[in-house]
Amino acid sequence: MIDRFLSNMSVDIAPFALCMLDSGWRLTLPGPPVSMLHFIVQGDGWVIGPDQQRKRIGANWMIVVPNGMVHSLETASAIVDELTIPCTPDGPPIHRIVAGDGGPVDMVVGCGTLSVRYGETIGLFDHLQDLLIVDLSSVPEVPQLFQSMLTEQSQMQMGTPVLQGAIMTQLMVHMLRQVAVDSDYHLPWLSALDDDRLGRVIDQMIAKPSVHHTVESLAETANMSRSTFAKHFHDTFNRSPISMLNHLRMEQAARLLKTGRMPVDQVASRVGFSSRSHFSQAFKKHTGSTPADFRQA
Repeated sequence: MIDRFLSNMSVDIAPFALCMLDSGWRLTLPGPPVSMLHFIVQGDGWVIGPDQQRKRIGANWMIVVPNGMVHSLETASAIVDELTIPCTPDGPPIHRIVAGDGGPVDMVVGCGTLSVRYGETIGLFDHLQDLLIVDLSSVPEVPQLFQSMLTEQSQMQMGTPVLQGAIMTQLMVHMLRQVAVDSDYHLPWLSALDDDRLGRVIDQMIAKPSVHHTVESLAETANMSRSTFAKHFHDTFNRSPISMLNHLRMEQAARLLKTGRMPVDQVASRVGFSSRSHFSQAFKKHTGSTPADFRQA
């Protein structure tokens, strides 16, 4: 499962900020449109999601926050004050956010946004519904890896983004190893890729988005009956195969528009649309922007 994912994985990260919480403070963070990553550099405390359930965290733990989820970090001591920030913290080189009034620092957290993709299209955390909290304190390499990433960010030399991505990839490997052996964790994409039948379907969608796929043809690729395939797919991803296909087509179109100069007509054809107007309508519904506006943004 992990080897299959890693062989097609790409990692993009934004510069990290250091969030420093004094004893008795809470830091409330916004829900950005992409996944957010916290790495507990030192100390321990709690993370609280929108359901107000408090979950314990400690040094060298990693937290992945789903897209759009407002959440809070708290120190272990009783909370006496709070800082709420309106936007996602970032660098460079190392931006510091202090929740406190000059008292002793109880917890230091590296905070940033993260995109981990399979086949440059599928986001590993796209369907994450709850906080993913992974204890990596038993992995001796992890603290040095994260510190190396912060050091590289502070220097901002030629090739820094590439090197940071490589370091984060190593951290992701350690996290995914832990996720794979712990039954408390559930990531739909890993479950799908662990099932050769669904894995073949996903790979087919990514490799040939312009093909006129149907539920029947995808079920045949999975070597399953139509009804069994449709139910199994929906149970895994909480969406229908055609809904997923449309999502992947739009994500691939977004990357083509951002990373190349291919005309919009050709992008539409590449992802399975014979009509530019139909593609433009679908793309705007998916992203909120027309293809032309998206490319220029």
